[in-house]
Amino acid sequence: MALRLFWRHGYEGTSIAALAEAVGVPVPSLYAAFGNKESLFLRAVEHYGRYAGRLYDEAFRARSAKAAARAVLMGEVELVCGRGTPEGCLMVQGALATSPESEVVREKMARLRRQAEVEIAHCFARFCSVGGLPAGWDPKTLAAYVTTVAAGLAVQAKSGMPRAQLTRVAEMAMLIWPEGSQ
Repeated sequence: MALRLFWRHGYEGTSIAALAEAVGVPVPSLYAAFGNKESLFLRAVEHYGRYAGRLYDEAFRARSAKAAARAVLMGEVELVCGRGTPEGCLMVQGALATSPESEVVREKMARLRRQAEVEIAHCFARFCSVGGLPAGWDPKTLAAYVTTVAAGLAVQAKSGMPRAQLTRVAEMAMLIWPEGSQ
């Protein structure tokens, strides 16, 4: 329940009172169990990471860089439009902009997003040695491109863009690959 609240409203948009109500405990018990809101948020992010991380698992098993990129983008569409889940992506919108008091949370989330980009770059780098990327393509820049598009998909989903349109945007992003490349 806490995860859904943070996913829907972000870190600062979710009050302690709402969290306590969702979890079904009084506020003092929530503090006793989790220490503070930041700690509960980070535990929710960890749980979300296990849930959302499955899209990366599939991508990292892909047989080509292009298939890996497609898996990330289509996985993102599934994630941000999931049935029974809030629209958007907790990693993108959970603490993108915060007050000065929550800067530590924003920084932690930014590090997690950068780590995902690094993992995607490592995936793409695997294909460099076998000619799996078009000549001159840098795995780090390509990973930045894919994560930027994925984050945009999350923002658009939160803004109400329908799944079909998000899918078309992801497909269009895949057109950067030269014809006939894998």
